[in-house]
Amino acid sequence: MSPATVTVPLYRLAHGRTGDKGDRSNISVIAWHPAVWDLLVAQVTEAAVARQFAAKAPRSVLRYLLPRLQAMNFVLDGVLDGGVNDALNLDSHGKTLSYLLLDLPVQVPHDLLPYLAGPSDALAPGA
Repeated sequence: MSPATVTVPLYRLAHGRTGDKGDRSNISVIAWHPAVWDLLVAQVTEAAVARQFAAKAPRSVLRYLLPRLQAMNFVLDGVLDGGVNDALNLDSHGKTLSYLLLDLPVQVPHDLLPYLAGPSDALAPGA
């Protein structure tokens, strides 16, 4: 008997875009298909994103829902090491932060598996 859900990274359900202003990063998450929107709203929460970014120690994480677009925008304060002019890291704009978010594990029920992006063999046991 198979489990009721499969764990996949968020990028199988959505894509993302990142922007910045000072020490604030904006990360948009856009569903690949409207069928997965409710699942994203339920699981890609402010608390889940804060946990995913724990190593960056954000001062705050706010989520803004855009249901007509099946998208959400996260605003993370204090994750860019001071911002473009102050940071010594290689990604002072935070462009790669969307990839960190898109690696967030999501539980997907079997009936939504046809809406995932990417190869179906990635859901095989042991993959």
